[in-house]
Amino acid sequence: MDREPPGPAGRAPPQAARRRIVPQRRATRNPPTEPVRRPRVGHIQFLNCLPLYWGLVHSTALLDVELVKDTPDRLNDALVAGDLDISAISLVEYLRHADELLVLPGLAVGSDGPVLSVNLVSQLPLTELGGQRVALGSTSRTSVLLAQMWLAEVHGAHPEYFHCPPDLSVMLQEAAAAVLIGDAALRATYEAPGRGLAVHDLGAAWREWTGLPMVFAVWAVRRDFAAAHPGLVKDVHEAFCASRDWALAEIDTVAARAARWEHFDEATLAGYFRTLDFSLGERELAGLREFARRVAPLAGTGPDVPVRMFTG
Repeated sequence: MDREPPGPAGRAPPQAARRRIVPQRRATRNPPTEPVRRPRVGHIQFLNCLPLYWGLVHSTALLDVELVKDTPDRLNDALVAGDLDISAISLVEYLRHADELLVLPGLAVGSDGPVLSVNLVSQLPLTELGGQRVALGSTSRTSVLLAQMWLAEVHGAHPEYFHCPPDLSVMLQEAAAAVLIGDAALRATYEAPGRGLAVHDLGAAWREWTGLPMVFAVWAVRRDFAAAHPGLVKDVHEAFCASRDWALAEIDTVAARAARWEHFDEATLAGYFRTLDFSLGERELAGLREFARRVAPLAGTGPDVPVRMFTG
Protein backbone atom coordinates (compact mmCIF):
# COMPACT_ATOMS: atom_id res chain seq x y z
CA MET A 1 0.00 0.00 0.00
CA ASP A 2 1.36 3.46 -0.89
CA ARG A 3 1.85 5.81 2.04
CA GLU A 4 0.09 9.18 2.08
CA PRO A 5 2.39 12.20 1.93
CA PRO A 6 3.14 13.94 5.26
CA GLY A 7 0.75 16.73 6.37
CA PRO A 8 1.70 20.31 7.14
CA ALA A 9 5.04 20.86 8.83
CA GLY A 10 5.95 17.27 8.08
CA ARG A 11 3.31 15.81 10.37
CA ALA A 12 1.80 12.49 9.45
CA PRO A 13 -1.85 12.47 8.38
CA PRO A 14 -4.36 11.78 11.17
CA GLN A 15 -5.33 8.29 10.02
CA ALA A 16 -1.70 7.23 9.99
CA ALA A 17 -1.23 8.66 13.44
CA ARG A 18 -4.07 6.55 14.75
CA ARG A 19 -2.55 3.28 13.48
CA ARG A 20 -1.16 0.99 16.10
CA ILE A 21 2.50 0.47 15.46
CA VAL A 22 3.53 -3.08 16.19
CA PRO A 23 7.28 -3.60 16.52
CA GLN A 24 8.53 -6.08 13.94
CA ARG A 25 10.18 -9.18 15.24
CA ARG A 26 13.44 -10.20 13.72
CA ALA A 27 12.85 -12.81 11.06
CA THR A 28 13.96 -16.23 12.16
CA ARG A 29 15.60 -18.61 9.75
CA ASN A 30 14.25 -22.13 9.51
CA PRO A 31 16.93 -24.79 9.82
CA PRO A 32 17.90 -26.26 6.44
CA THR A 33 15.97 -29.40 5.55
CA GLU A 34 17.65 -32.55 4.37
CA PRO A 35 17.13 -33.06 0.62
CA VAL A 36 15.22 -36.17 -0.41
CA ARG A 37 17.80 -38.64 -1.65
CA ARG A 38 17.50 -40.13 -5.09
CA PRO A 39 15.99 -43.63 -5.25
CA ARG A 40 18.60 -46.39 -5.29
CA VAL A 41 17.65 -48.45 -8.33
CA GLY A 42 19.14 -51.80 -9.34
CA HIS A 43 19.76 -52.64 -12.99
CA ILE A 44 20.78 -56.08 -14.33
CA GLN A 45 24.14 -55.80 -16.05
CA PHE A 46 23.28 -58.27 -18.81
CA LEU A 47 22.40 -57.66 -22.45
CA ASN A 48 18.83 -58.73 -21.78
CA CYS A 49 18.20 -55.48 -19.91
CA LEU A 50 19.96 -53.18 -22.36
CA PRO A 51 16.65 -52.11 -23.96
CA LEU A 52 15.46 -50.92 -20.55
CA TYR A 53 18.67 -48.96 -20.07
CA TRP A 54 18.65 -47.43 -23.56
CA GLY A 55 15.84 -44.98 -22.98
CA LEU A 56 17.18 -43.99 -19.57
CA VAL A 57 20.45 -42.96 -21.20
CA HIS A 58 18.66 -40.97 -23.89
CA SER A 59 16.47 -39.07 -21.46
CA THR A 60 17.01 -37.16 -18.23
CA ALA A 61 15.79 -40.10 -16.12
CA LEU A 62 19.28 -41.17 -15.02
CA LEU A 63 19.74 -37.83 -13.28
CA ASP A 64 16.90 -38.68 -10.92
CA VAL A 65 18.10 -42.08 -9.71
CA GLU A 66 21.19 -43.65 -8.20
CA LEU A 67 21.60 -46.53 -10.65
CA VAL A 68 23.40 -49.63 -9.37
CA LYS A 69 24.41 -52.09 -12.10
CA ASP A 70 25.23 -55.64 -11.01
CA THR A 71 24.49 -59.32 -11.51
CA PRO A 72 21.01 -60.62 -10.65
CA ASP A 73 22.09 -62.49 -7.53
CA ARG A 74 23.73 -59.41 -6.01
CA LEU A 75 20.79 -57.16 -6.87
CA ASN A 76 18.44 -59.69 -5.25
CA ASP A 77 20.40 -59.60 -2.02
CA ALA A 78 20.74 -55.80 -2.03
CA LEU A 79 17.01 -55.21 -2.48
CA VAL A 80 16.08 -57.69 0.24
CA ALA A 81 18.66 -56.17 2.60
CA GLY A 82 17.35 -52.65 2.02
CA ASP A 83 20.48 -51.46 0.24
CA LEU A 84 18.33 -50.78 -2.84
CA ASP A 85 14.88 -49.22 -2.98
CA ILE A 86 13.76 -50.50 -6.40
CA SER A 87 15.27 -53.24 -8.53
CA ALA A 88 14.81 -56.10 -10.88
CA ILE A 89 14.61 -59.23 -8.74
CA SER A 90 14.65 -62.90 -9.68
CA LEU A 91 11.13 -64.29 -9.58
CA VAL A 92 11.88 -66.90 -6.94
CA GLU A 93 13.44 -64.25 -4.66
CA TYR A 94 10.34 -62.11 -5.04
CA LEU A 95 8.24 -65.11 -4.03
CA ARG A 96 10.42 -65.63 -0.97
CA HIS A 97 10.14 -61.98 0.11
CA ALA A 98 6.73 -60.96 -1.21
CA ASP A 99 5.69 -59.60 2.19
CA GLU A 100 8.45 -56.96 1.94
CA LEU A 101 8.00 -56.00 -1.72
CA LEU A 102 5.52 -54.66 -4.27
CA VAL A 103 5.71 -55.51 -7.97
CA LEU A 104 5.88 -52.65 -10.47
CA PRO A 105 3.04 -53.32 -12.93
CA GLY A 106 3.60 -54.26 -16.54
CA LEU A 107 7.36 -54.76 -16.33
CA ALA A 108 9.32 -58.03 -16.30
CA VAL A 109 11.99 -60.07 -18.06
CA GLY A 110 10.67 -63.24 -19.63
CA SER A 111 9.79 -65.07 -22.81
CA ASP A 112 6.86 -66.82 -24.45
CA GLY A 113 8.99 -69.57 -25.91
CA PRO A 114 12.75 -69.56 -26.56
CA VAL A 115 14.68 -66.98 -24.54
CA LEU A 116 18.22 -67.75 -25.88
CA SER A 117 19.96 -66.69 -22.68
CA VAL A 118 18.72 -69.24 -20.13
CA ASN A 119 20.18 -72.61 -21.04
CA LEU A 120 21.04 -76.04 -19.82
CA VAL A 121 24.14 -77.15 -21.73
CA SER A 122 24.82 -80.89 -21.60
CA GLN A 123 27.48 -83.34 -22.67
CA LEU A 124 25.01 -86.23 -22.26
CA PRO A 125 21.41 -86.97 -23.22
CA LEU A 126 19.10 -85.57 -20.55
CA THR A 127 17.81 -89.00 -19.55
CA GLU A 128 21.38 -90.02 -18.70
CA LEU A 129 22.00 -87.18 -16.25
CA GLY A 130 20.67 -89.10 -13.25
CA GLY A 131 23.50 -89.53 -10.76
CA GLN A 132 25.76 -87.20 -12.77
CA ARG A 133 26.99 -83.82 -11.56
CA VAL A 134 25.27 -80.71 -12.91
CA ALA A 135 26.78 -77.26 -12.35
CA LEU A 136 24.45 -74.38 -11.51
CA GLY A 137 25.67 -70.90 -12.42
CA SER A 138 25.93 -68.79 -9.27
CA THR A 139 24.30 -65.69 -10.80
CA SER A 140 20.95 -67.49 -11.18
CA ARG A 141 18.24 -68.08 -8.58
CA THR A 142 15.12 -68.78 -10.67
CA SER A 143 16.51 -70.60 -13.71
CA VAL A 144 18.47 -73.13 -11.69
CA LEU A 145 15.25 -74.19 -9.95
CA LEU A 146 13.42 -74.33 -13.27
CA ALA A 147 16.14 -76.63 -14.61
CA GLN A 148 15.90 -78.93 -11.59
CA MET A 149 12.11 -79.19 -11.82
CA TRP A 150 12.19 -79.79 -15.57
CA LEU A 151 14.85 -82.50 -15.37
CA ALA A 152 13.07 -84.32 -12.56
CA GLU A 153 9.46 -84.07 -13.73
CA VAL A 154 9.86 -84.23 -17.50
CA HIS A 155 12.98 -86.36 -17.92
CA GLY A 156 13.06 -88.32 -14.67
CA ALA A 157 16.65 -87.20 -14.01
CA HIS A 158 17.92 -86.50 -10.51
CA PRO A 159 21.55 -85.34 -10.80
CA GLU A 160 23.88 -84.13 -8.09
CA TYR A 161 23.82 -80.32 -8.20
CA PHE A 162 26.49 -77.85 -7.16
CA HIS A 163 26.88 -74.08 -7.52
CA CYS A 164 29.86 -72.43 -9.18
CA PRO A 165 30.85 -69.32 -11.17
CA PRO A 166 29.21 -69.16 -14.62
CA ASP A 167 32.14 -70.17 -16.83
CA LEU A 168 30.98 -72.92 -19.18
CA SER A 169 34.40 -74.42 -19.94
CA VAL A 170 35.28 -74.67 -16.26
CA MET A 171 31.83 -75.96 -15.32
CA LEU A 172 31.99 -78.80 -17.83
CA GLN A 173 35.37 -79.92 -16.51
CA GLU A 174 33.60 -80.83 -13.27
CA ALA A 175 30.09 -81.66 -14.49
CA ALA A 176 28.16 -83.44 -17.21
CA ALA A 177 25.91 -80.41 -17.71
CA ALA A 178 25.64 -76.77 -16.70
CA VAL A 179 22.90 -74.18 -16.23
CA LEU A 180 23.77 -70.69 -17.42
CA ILE A 181 21.93 -67.38 -17.71
CA GLY A 182 22.66 -64.01 -19.25
CA ASP A 183 25.45 -63.23 -21.68
CA ALA A 184 27.33 -66.47 -20.95
CA ALA A 185 24.21 -68.45 -21.87
CA LEU A 186 23.67 -66.39 -25.01
CA ARG A 187 27.22 -67.18 -26.14
CA ALA A 188 26.58 -70.86 -25.44
CA THR A 189 23.50 -70.79 -27.69
CA TYR A 190 25.71 -70.06 -30.69
CA GLU A 191 29.05 -71.62 -29.70
CA ALA A 192 28.27 -74.81 -27.76
CA PRO A 193 26.74 -76.84 -30.63
CA GLY A 194 30.02 -76.49 -32.52
CA ARG A 195 31.72 -78.17 -29.56
CA GLY A 196 29.40 -81.15 -29.68
CA LEU A 197 27.28 -79.93 -26.78
CA ALA A 198 23.48 -79.96 -26.60
CA VAL A 199 21.87 -76.63 -25.68
CA HIS A 200 18.41 -76.79 -24.08
CA ASP A 201 16.61 -73.44 -23.96
CA LEU A 202 14.73 -73.34 -20.66
CA GLY A 203 12.29 -70.68 -21.86
CA ALA A 204 11.26 -72.99 -24.69
CA ALA A 205 11.19 -75.95 -22.29
CA TRP A 206 8.79 -74.17 -19.92
CA ARG A 207 6.51 -73.11 -22.79
CA GLU A 208 6.36 -76.67 -24.13
CA TRP A 209 5.81 -78.08 -20.64
CA THR A 210 3.08 -75.69 -19.45
CA GLY A 211 1.82 -73.76 -22.48
CA LEU A 212 2.56 -70.51 -20.63
CA PRO A 213 5.16 -67.73 -20.79
CA MET A 214 8.07 -67.85 -18.35
CA VAL A 215 8.79 -64.84 -16.14
CA PHE A 216 12.38 -64.89 -14.94
CA ALA A 217 12.45 -61.54 -13.12
CA VAL A 218 10.10 -58.76 -12.07
CA TRP A 219 10.71 -55.19 -10.96
CA ALA A 220 9.85 -54.56 -7.34
CA VAL A 221 9.98 -51.79 -4.76
CA ARG A 222 10.43 -52.16 -1.04
CA ARG A 223 7.12 -51.60 0.71
CA ASP A 224 8.60 -49.19 3.23
CA PHE A 225 10.08 -47.02 0.47
CA ALA A 226 6.83 -47.08 -1.52
CA ALA A 227 4.87 -45.95 1.53
CA ALA A 228 7.28 -43.09 2.22
CA HIS A 229 7.87 -41.95 -1.39
CA PRO A 230 5.04 -43.06 -3.70
CA GLY A 231 5.67 -40.19 -6.11
CA LEU A 232 9.30 -41.14 -6.60
CA VAL A 233 8.37 -44.77 -7.20
CA LYS A 234 5.77 -43.71 -9.77
CA ASP A 235 8.39 -41.61 -11.58
CA VAL A 236 10.89 -44.48 -11.70
CA HIS A 237 8.25 -46.94 -12.88
CA GLU A 238 7.10 -44.61 -15.65
CA ALA A 239 10.71 -43.95 -16.71
CA PHE A 240 11.48 -47.67 -17.08
CA CYS A 241 8.27 -48.35 -19.00
CA ALA A 242 8.94 -45.41 -21.32
CA SER A 243 12.54 -46.58 -21.79
CA ARG A 244 11.36 -50.05 -22.74
CA ASP A 245 8.82 -48.72 -25.23
CA TRP A 246 11.34 -46.33 -26.75
CA ALA A 247 13.98 -49.02 -27.17
CA LEU A 248 11.59 -51.59 -28.65
CA ALA A 249 10.50 -49.01 -31.23
CA GLU A 250 14.16 -48.51 -32.20
CA ILE A 251 15.43 -52.05 -31.71
CA ASP A 252 17.65 -52.08 -34.79
CA THR A 253 19.37 -48.89 -33.64
CA VAL A 254 19.87 -50.30 -30.15
CA ALA A 255 21.32 -53.51 -31.62
CA ALA A 256 23.65 -51.62 -33.96
CA ARG A 257 25.07 -49.54 -31.13
CA ALA A 258 25.44 -52.53 -28.81
CA ALA A 259 27.17 -54.59 -31.51
CA ARG A 260 30.06 -52.12 -31.52
CA TRP A 261 31.11 -53.33 -28.07
CA GLU A 262 29.70 -56.83 -27.67
CA HIS A 263 30.62 -60.32 -28.95
CA PHE A 264 27.49 -60.50 -31.11
CA ASP A 265 26.66 -58.91 -34.44
CA GLU A 266 23.78 -56.52 -35.05
CA ALA A 267 21.39 -59.12 -36.50
CA THR A 268 21.97 -61.52 -33.59
CA LEU A 269 21.31 -58.81 -31.01
CA ALA A 270 18.22 -57.50 -32.79
CA GLY A 271 16.78 -61.02 -32.92
CA TYR A 272 17.62 -61.57 -29.25
CA PHE A 273 15.99 -58.34 -28.10
CA ARG A 274 12.85 -59.18 -30.07
CA THR A 275 12.74 -62.63 -28.46
CA LEU A 276 12.58 -61.21 -24.94
CA ASP A 277 9.30 -60.27 -23.31
CA PHE A 278 9.48 -57.21 -21.06
CA SER A 279 5.75 -57.11 -20.31
CA LEU A 280 3.73 -58.41 -17.37
CA GLY A 281 0.19 -58.88 -18.64
CA GLU A 282 -2.41 -61.50 -17.84
CA ARG A 283 -0.64 -64.36 -19.66
CA GLU A 284 2.66 -63.52 -18.02
CA LEU A 285 0.98 -63.38 -14.61
CA ALA A 286 -0.59 -66.77 -15.28
CA GLY A 287 2.87 -68.15 -16.07
CA LEU A 288 4.26 -66.52 -12.93
CA ARG A 289 1.59 -68.09 -10.73
CA GLU A 290 2.07 -71.51 -12.33
CA PHE A 291 5.81 -71.33 -11.68
CA ALA A 292 5.11 -70.27 -8.08
CA ARG A 293 2.84 -73.28 -7.62
CA ARG A 294 5.29 -75.78 -9.08
CA VAL A 295 8.45 -74.43 -7.47
CA ALA A 296 7.03 -74.07 -3.95
CA PRO A 297 8.39 -77.35 -2.50
CA LEU A 298 11.84 -76.74 -3.96
CA ALA A 299 12.03 -73.03 -3.08
CA GLY A 300 10.49 -73.25 0.37
CA THR A 301 7.66 -70.86 -0.53
CA GLY A 302 3.89 -71.12 -0.41
CA PRO A 303 2.15 -72.35 -3.58
CA ASP A 304 -0.21 -69.35 -3.68
CA VAL A 305 2.01 -66.36 -2.91
CA PRO A 306 -0.09 -63.24 -3.62
CA VAL A 307 1.37 -60.86 -6.20
CA ARG A 308 0.86 -57.38 -4.75
CA MET A 309 1.24 -54.53 -7.23
CA PHE A 310 2.41 -51.00 -6.57
CA THR A 311 -0.56 -48.75 -7.27
CA GLY A 312 0.91 -45.35 -6.47
